[in-house]
Amino acid sequence: MAIALLGFQTTIAAPFSLTGTGVHSGKTVTISFQPAEAGTGVVFVRQLEDGGISEYRAVSAHVGNTDLCTVLGTSPAHSIATIEHVMAAIYALGLDNVVIEVDGAEMPIMDGSSEVFIDAIEQVGMVNLGVKRRYIRVIKPVRIEAGASWAEFRPYDGTRFEVEIDFDSKLIGRQTWAGDLTAQSFKDELSRARTFGFMRDVERLWAAGFALGSSLENSVVISDDDTVINVEGLRYEKDEFVRHKTLDAVGDLALAGAQFIGCYRSYRGGHKLNANALKALLSDPTAYEVVEAPSRDIRVRAREFVPVQVAGFAPWSA
Repeated sequence: MAIALLGFQTTIAAPFSLTGTGVHSGKTVTISFQPAEAGTGVVFVRQLEDGGISEYRAVSAHVGNTDLCTVLGTSPAHSIATIEHVMAAIYALGLDNVVIEVDGAEMPIMDGSSEVFIDAIEQVGMVNLGVKRRYIRVIKPVRIEAGASWAEFRPYDGTRFEVEIDFDSKLIGRQTWAGDLTAQSFKDELSRARTFGFMRDVERLWAAGFALGSSLENSVVISDDDTVINVEGLRYEKDEFVRHKTLDAVGDLALAGAQFIGCYRSYRGGHKLNANALKALLSDPTAYEVVEAPSRDIRVRAREFVPVQVAGFAPWSA
């Protein structure tokens, strides 16, 4: 069944700030969200130690390293890391235009999920900017493979995610999450799923300078005997793991620079596979079309969106 989609661009109703710890740096970082005009998109601005700034629009063309998280930029001295949980919240709520100022090299991990960002955005509210939003509608399948992993976009009358993971762990094993993505379904079924990792990997990550801010307060940790160390256990019974991988996929695909109408499917995916699948879609102009709402109704069905002339319009580029 088709889902209702917002027809107009939005921004936040008021500025707000959040402070937390960078999961890889271990440093305290503050991020400030500022309202932005229609057409701005999502823009990250990093305050540098020398008094300068680095600025990146949150689009595929600016994605750098995707090994452990999603990074904007290729230079560690200027890049902005771990943006996926923030981007997932922004995408799911339908927030189109916002400037995010950060005083460090990465987003704060907060509790390891998107819940804090969802709550903060909803607390200040969003405003309709009166300018039509454009969507990327998938019109033919696009698939990539990487060893045993694969990902694909397929046409679909709505926005849908079908994510499957397969870990050599009795605790996790093979899990699937599938569903149409709306603000409500994201909040109810995905937003509270936390990042996770194995104790056996901790020393290796620390030696490489990663996960220095990881703790039981922001990560689900799995012991060597394949049990969850966190006293409170899992938030989503046994499948918090695949729900978090789906949350990550939502955040990574938000870097299209426009919301998409279609179905994204993946098997044994991660940030790199998500990023490469998105690049494969956007590099094939026969695989998608840019559409917008046909009237001034606030909400319309996906099937009612119509193609538009897009000369010079490329929200996913620099």
